[in-house]
Amino acid sequence: MFECVVSGERRQESLGRQLAELIEPPCNLFLQGDLAAGKTTLARGFLRGLGYEGRVKSPTYTLMEPYEMQGVACYHFDLYRLSDPEELLFLGLDDLQREDAVWLVEWPERGEGVLPQADLTICISHQGEARVLEFTPHSKKGRQIINNLQEVWSGD
Repeated sequence: MFECVVSGERRQESLGRQLAELIEPPCNLFLQGDLAAGKTTLARGFLRGLGYEGRVKSPTYTLMEPYEMQGVACYHFDLYRLSDPEELLFLGLDDLQREDAVWLVEWPERGEGVLPQADLTICISHQGEARVLEFTPHSKKGRQIINNLQEVWSGD
């Protein structure tokens, strides 16, 4: 496990950008935390790190927003409003599990039993105005991402 503290939205986006530089598809990242913890902020930074320049919105109502960039398909899920994990089957998850895909899944616990295994879970919690991010690996790929992040992240 790796833990870091970030102060401010820009710093959290910067961490997301740095994380994106360390990821190789296919990869599944689960983002956990209370409302307004900064899951979408981290996802926005991640997408910017992959080269996406458009508007990044929370997929709260659509459940999933796809982003296609050079050589990477990124699927950003927000399962907060999901009432039953089986609803995810209507999104065609099997078709989205591509070799060039990265999944960013907010509220993954609401898709339990249907979602694929996470490579890395990032749990975000409040610490005053700052955020604490705990990175927990679930695969060899997840452990490698954490090792690389520890080497390059400068912290606050």
